[in-house]
Amino acid sequence: MINLLLKTKNSQKELLNLTPEKKESLILDIADEIELKKTEILKANLKDIEFAKSKNLSFAMIERLKLDDKKLGSIISSLRQTAVLKDPVGRVIDGWVNHAGLKFQKVAIPIGVVCVIYESRPNVTTEVAGLCLKSANSCVLKGGSESVNSNLALISCIHSVLEKYEIDKSVVTYLANFSHEDTAKLIKFDKFIDVIIPRGGSNLVKFISENSTIPVIKHDKGVCHIFVDKSAKQENALKICQNAKFQKPSACNAVETILVHSDIANEFVPNLGAKFQSLGAKIYGCQKVAEILKCEIATNENYENEYLDLAVNVKIVKDLDEALEHIKHFGSDHSEAIISEDFSNIERFLNELDSACLYANASTRFSDGYEFGFGAEVGISTNRLHARGPFGLEGLTTYKYKIIGNGQIRE
Repeated sequence: MINLLLKTKNSQKELLNLTPEKKESLILDIADEIELKKTEILKANLKDIEFAKSKNLSFAMIERLKLDDKKLGSIISSLRQTAVLKDPVGRVIDGWVNHAGLKFQKVAIPIGVVCVIYESRPNVTTEVAGLCLKSANSCVLKGGSESVNSNLALISCIHSVLEKYEIDKSVVTYLANFSHEDTAKLIKFDKFIDVIIPRGGSNLVKFISENSTIPVIKHDKGVCHIFVDKSAKQENALKICQNAKFQKPSACNAVETILVHSDIANEFVPNLGAKFQSLGAKIYGCQKVAEILKCEIATNENYENEYLDLAVNVKIVKDLDEALEHIKHFGSDHSEAIISEDFSNIERFLNELDSACLYANASTRFSDGYEFGFGAEVGISTNRLHARGPFGLEGLTTYKYKIIGNGQIRE
């Protein structure tokens, strides 16, 4: 492991010497190679799906694992969008002259070596590799055993193009056949790795956060909320709630709890319940909801749960204050939305909550690097420091100061 990580660290200097044009061309060629090898990648993915089913993995894990023509198309499109983004390295963030006449420049530079530990999602392999190549970071990728065939097929495409460009393959290092004990060692190699980003279940994120000696940017669970205010256009609200739950239930930005203002509950909740139950969702409701439609009674455990499945909590609240209180107590600082025509309530919702992504009259499903125009994402950070929400190229840079003088000394 030490030899692998040392190679990855040393290889990063090759990326620093690439021009923006060369990096763009490199990533576009990776996209082309994946498109060329679609059949082989889908065959590899089928092996992973069969393995996942044999192990009775959850609906969410299998949904995140599954590749098809559409998902592969998204992977390719994401790489192509990343390729043509403005190069983040060398960007002058700020500049000034101090009292002594020194000229200061604050300049964006790569973080160095980025390690992403993730479960199930093969798209993470290409998104992280593409973003790291664009930002001149080497990366260490540790996928789960359930997705090993898919990931290795994608890594093969990346390495094939790197070889063509005569770039050390170690700039994108994939760790296969690693045990839990190996991971426990990996997260302590702060001599070789500059940041760790865990993308997986809460147990994985908790373990890495508590045991790593390397700085961690958490991609924590997404307990996302939608508050349907009394002034909401109810047809619009129903459409948004449906999209936020059903467009991709296994996504971390899918809604898990819908809060409904008591003034419209008797009208809105039956329509919401009928639509959701007709689409196969299980509803957990507060006592007031249970008086309006057939559902299971929601507990605090339900409100804290990230279902990643066809299940949702519905709670009736008396006003915006109660909605905000509920979200602050049970939310995971990921994504929340308000459906309202009351401008003052919208402003309060957007200003008083501190989640990474806050929406007014839109679905939480837009919390995604591609949708934000970032090309892709390394993750959706629920951290307070450095990067928050979907983060891409900018989140993969830090900065240094360049100071130019003409003989100044400090008095």
